[in-house]
Amino acid sequence: MKLFTSVHDVPSIKQFVNDALELKANPYAHQNLGKNKTLGLVFMNPSLRTRLSTQKAALNLGMNVMVMNLDKEGWALETQDGVVMNGSTVEHIREAAAVMGQYCDILGLRSFPKLNNREEDYSEDFFNKFVKYCAVPVVSLESATRHPLQSFADIITIHETWTNKPDDSKPKVVLAWAPHVKALPQAVPNSFAEWMCKAQEEGLIDFKIAHPAGYELAEQFTTGATIEHNLDEALAGADYVYVKNWSSYKDYGKVLNYPDGWMMNNEKLKLTNDAKVMHCLPVRRDLELSSEILDGPNSLVIHEAGNRLWAAQAVIKAMLEKM
Repeated sequence: MKLFTSVHDVPSIKQFVNDALELKANPYAHQNLGKNKTLGLVFMNPSLRTRLSTQKAALNLGMNVMVMNLDKEGWALETQDGVVMNGSTVEHIREAAAVMGQYCDILGLRSFPKLNNREEDYSEDFFNKFVKYCAVPVVSLESATRHPLQSFADIITIHETWTNKPDDSKPKVVLAWAPHVKALPQAVPNSFAEWMCKAQEEGLIDFKIAHPAGYELAEQFTTGATIEHNLDEALAGADYVYVKNWSSYKDYGKVLNYPDGWMMNNEKLKLTNDAKVMHCLPVRRDLELSSEILDGPNSLVIHEAGNRLWAAQAVIKAMLEKM
């Protein structure tokens, strides 16, 4: 594996999940793989779980780790070719990425969308240029359109907690839109939907998406999913509910009007099959998700966050094995 940006970089979800759980059972078994190798983590945006889990994963594999908060500590980057750099940008991404590749064996990059121009964001221009010019394997720590490490951890969590069920049973998973005070990217729901659709293809789950009208995700991420505009109907019989806000894709980056009743609480939980509730964090309590759920027995948010470590470690291990 030389690039990890989406589920399409994973030959088999089930096998990759098993690899991660083997690492969880024996975290330090492969420290020889990372000896004398360096992981560089490059952040254009804030991070808590992604930074700490990926850094810890690399250390478990015996690697050195360097962290660069490029938005605060680096030069202002130019990404366009053929321009005279007589403005505010100081360094071109061609040189910046290439130099990082000289220092590191693997690089991780986190870069959020601006939510101003859909074509620009969904082209993944910044991320793709970074991959092109750094010339070493790259792990997506979240891009404009996807957050694959989060989604990998999510499906590890579902697999791990779907216990004491008949061998041929499949969990019913619902991605449920939730309110927020500002416009958020579609990266997490895009990625979650894409991974769940692939898992559904592999016969591992049944998958629905529930959101108010106007919040449809790009079709490339939702092929095979059932789409509902009524949350109560979507929750009927659900085993897992993944709560997340996102702004409109069609009316790009906008927060649209929506009816009441889109926050998960214990009343909504009664409609489900005693569902486990997930969220990628950070979460705004009693806006996106009720405190009674977050503090109750159905919440998986901490378990899920813990699995970010094993998701990252499985990806980095797969890259090191090809070196």
